[in-house]
Amino acid sequence: MDNPAAVRGQHVQSNRVALTVVTAIFFMWGFLTCLNDILIPHLKAAFALTWVQAMLVQFTFFGAYFLMSLPAGRLVAAVGYKRGIVAGLAIAGVGALLFWPAAHAHVYGLFLAALFVLATGITVLQVAANPYVALLGPEQTASSRLTLAQSMNALGTTLAPLFGGLLILSAEPRTDEALALLPQAEALAYRAAEAQSVQLPYFGLAVALFVLAAAIWMFRLPAIPGVEEGATGGRIRDVLRHPHLRYGVLAIFFYVGAEVSIGSVLVNFLSMPGIGEGLTEQEATRYVSLYWGGALVGRLVGTVLLARLDPRRLLGIFALVVMALLAVTMLAGGGLAKWAVVSIGLFNSIMFPTIFALAIARLGALTGKGSSLLVMAIVGGAVVPLAMGWVADNHGLQLSFLLPMLCYLYIVFYAWRGSRHAA
Repeated sequence: MDNPAAVRGQHVQSNRVALTVVTAIFFMWGFLTCLNDILIPHLKAAFALTWVQAMLVQFTFFGAYFLMSLPAGRLVAAVGYKRGIVAGLAIAGVGALLFWPAAHAHVYGLFLAALFVLATGITVLQVAANPYVALLGPEQTASSRLTLAQSMNALGTTLAPLFGGLLILSAEPRTDEALALLPQAEALAYRAAEAQSVQLPYFGLAVALFVLAAAIWMFRLPAIPGVEEGATGGRIRDVLRHPHLRYGVLAIFFYVGAEVSIGSVLVNFLSMPGIGEGLTEQEATRYVSLYWGGALVGRLVGTVLLARLDPRRLLGIFALVVMALLAVTMLAGGGLAKWAVVSIGLFNSIMFPTIFALAIARLGALTGKGSSLLVMAIVGGAVVPLAMGWVADNHGLQLSFLLPMLCYLYIVFYAWRGSRHAA
């Protein structure tokens, strides 16, 4: 007869190894998502886009979450968490490969199509990996565990701007005014070369995604008893009866919308004459890396804090601090505004994993459905940046930070009221 203590020890060890393996996935989707912050200024210059047109990058990418999260949930329910993770990595790899023909054709719409496929793969990963990590241990430490996994996501977002600045924004930028002075053929050749500079970086990422998919396929991930087997149970309206899940869906919508909006404009905001004090776009990517590096530090520290403090209280305090930093960003200039906006990353750190863990708490067999709805809410990253782009086009980039500030106000409400569930 097996020793119960020994069985529990083996179970804990198996969970720890599985958590370590799955964190590599969080790194990859953080890296790929943050590269959009480099693509936006790059494609804006390569195709002479307005802010609203440039923000279609985020609209397309995060719109895939809205359209594909329920199909992704059905896929994960049918094949399980492990095969769902492998499928997500493979689909994302195909999307990365599609950047090659898109750049060769020099058609902005094809870039958007490639981004949609890439984001579809990441949607499947989000639906599978987030609840898997949250459920891979005791409920009371779910926020801490998911925050630890998300720290690898933050490592990816920290390195992506440096990678993109080196390989994508390495050419000397030319303004629309300077290009207008060149012969038309030369200007078109410059824009085509700018678009094609993404081919090799995304090809390399496609190879990495396929290799990671193969590695996960060969690894034995433990099942989640009582959840994975019942993942197909329940209906959407059943899970929406839980108010902490309903409010959580909106919290994810507003949080991701705010985070993506800020990241999308950072390169251009920091290179403004009154803010970055002479920074070029490539130099500004270093500060974008610091912004995401703050999220990495915050998640590592948050992993410890969330294991000891009330996650709701900590979430509310962090959201209030971000609102104060956004006020400084809008009202100040020079180094004060620059460091205020860069510091936001530190306090963004715990928000997504904490909201996610609070929203799926005590859902049981409905966890899969709840996870799909939360991932669908990531469409906020499509809607809010587009609205922020409209404000920037019509009222200036600095004033447009008012929109994410309102998003964080809702997160304060969710932290202190909306996240509480029935006993």
